[in-house]
Amino acid sequence: MDQTDDEVALVRRAQSGDQAAFALLVQRYSGAIFNQAYRMLNHVQEAEDAVQEVFMRAYHRLDTFATERRFVAWLLTIGNNYCIDRLRRRRMRWLTLDDVAFWLTGDAPSPEDLAILHESRTKVQEALQELPETYRSVVILRYWHDLSYLEIAEALDVSEAAVKTRLHRGRKFLTDLLEQHAEER
Repeated sequence: MDQTDDEVALVRRAQSGDQAAFALLVQRYSGAIFNQAYRMLNHVQEAEDAVQEVFMRAYHRLDTFATERRFVAWLLTIGNNYCIDRLRRRRMRWLTLDDVAFWLTGDAPSPEDLAILHESRTKVQEALQELPETYRSVVILRYWHDLSYLEIAEALDVSEAAVKTRLHRGRKFLTDLLEQHAEER
């Protein structure tokens, strides 16, 4: 995904001190930051606090943002680092994902479908709780925020090869965990 000219213009205006432009950026990207924070912290209030903190940090560091990079990728980097710091303070090792958006359909599900969906979500959540933080961050950024390998590499300060390796291992790890959980039941 390429950055739009409109986004670049908004960022440049914000860098020049235009608070209305920054407010538009906040409005545009607060949902993505909340989504990331909630998936990582698994708590609504903490996710809301994270959104505020991420945008405060971004505002104070706007002069360090390079416009050749996507603004959302930069924000997600700040968000990822903030959430990891919060988790370390909590002494939590794992992150949780509460929704699997690609499973949801536009049709109204039957009660049986809802029960199956709930059971499937529970199984995925259990497996994701066992997924190491290193793999989970890559999975979130790739599949929930649709970032490219390069953008993930920049966000996590690792090489593209490391991103590909972590993503491959994370998927393998999840598959193995889901199979193991299926055998246990």
